[in-house]
Amino acid sequence: MSISLPLSPQPEVASDIPVQLDQVRHPQYGRYLDELEPGQVFEHPRGFTFTTSNMLHFARTFMQANPLYLNAEYACAHGYSDLLASPQMVFNVTLSLGVQNDSEKAIANLGYYQVQFLRPVYPGDTVRSFTKVLERRDRGPDKPGITRIRTVGVNQDNAVVLQYERKILVGWRGERPATTPAPEVTVDFPGEDAPVLQLPLSNVPAAAGLTGPNTYFEDFTPGDIIVHANGRTITDEHMALTYMVGNSHPLHFDRLFSSSLSGKMSGEPIVYGGLVFAWLDGLASRDVSEHAVWELGFTEGYHTQPAFAGDTVGALSRILSAQALPGNDGYGVVTMQLIGVKNMRAAAALDTHGADLFIKEDSKRAIGKDKIADKIFEIERRLLIKRRPL
Repeated sequence: MSISLPLSPQPEVASDIPVQLDQVRHPQYGRYLDELEPGQVFEHPRGFTFTTSNMLHFARTFMQANPLYLNAEYACAHGYSDLLASPQMVFNVTLSLGVQNDSEKAIANLGYYQVQFLRPVYPGDTVRSFTKVLERRDRGPDKPGITRIRTVGVNQDNAVVLQYERKILVGWRGERPATTPAPEVTVDFPGEDAPVLQLPLSNVPAAAGLTGPNTYFEDFTPGDIIVHANGRTITDEHMALTYMVGNSHPLHFDRLFSSSLSGKMSGEPIVYGGLVFAWLDGLASRDVSEHAVWELGFTEGYHTQPAFAGDTVGALSRILSAQALPGNDGYGVVTMQLIGVKNMRAAAALDTHGADLFIKEDSKRAIGKDKIADKIFEIERRLLIKRRPL
């Protein structure tokens, strides 16, 4: 159906229409704890179309060194059909699309778990996001509760490209206005319970000169601690980048909102944690992932301190395991811990805190150790990495 609508000059009418103060509306987004029911499924609004331009912009902004996300010829030489969207971009877009429904009223993001990247995302692909509420934990009428959710991103063919779980801290609605109504129709949740990763990898070696010599599978030994040299100072740019990936939580770009809060969250807008993670990943990429052909996933990810504009972040990696890939002598799987610090060099953080830097912050009270104020992030990740050519 087409529309044909003649356009005449638009008259001014506002001055002739009375203001109806009894018809004021205040739309609210997100969900309070009592509005999140286990079993609920949300299909999130909008979706996001990946383009060569926004993929390259994201990879360069977040300092990625892996040519798969920067060089289409390199990606095609490895068997992919085009330039790859970086895993961080896919993750941040998928998470951010869901904020309007599942976490715009959240007080804090408590962790990322069992993140799995299942299929490549190429220029022209459109990702939509779905969330299922798995669990709601009531901690009492005067305390915010914890909700566990599972989110998936699907492409235009309804194939799952990413799935993960996270926990969010969210308060009760109380006397506050209700948020946007829950969907009235049942939405099928597209997550995969037993995913099998299939990659179109080629055995044809790409030009070795496009990557450094020290990030092949053989270069990683369990126990290695890699101190990444550079830091990254975050500026007010983070507010625009937050909305670039679709995150609508006002804590990250609305100073009036953030300054109205209490505690350590009060003051300037807080940098959206997914962006902090992406910068830490980028700072590490020259040293650990230049020869990675796939990010298998990550888990146990925690933002242990907030970051603000003006903070400088740094990163360290610790190799946890390096396993040969059964039936394939071209690749291996490396599991590592990524640690983020702020406002001190990564080397100085290691000198100051030593092995304590790599202990989960939430575990420290039980073993009589203090939390580290300089540490802002921790996660475990798994990479599929090329073996060194013979």
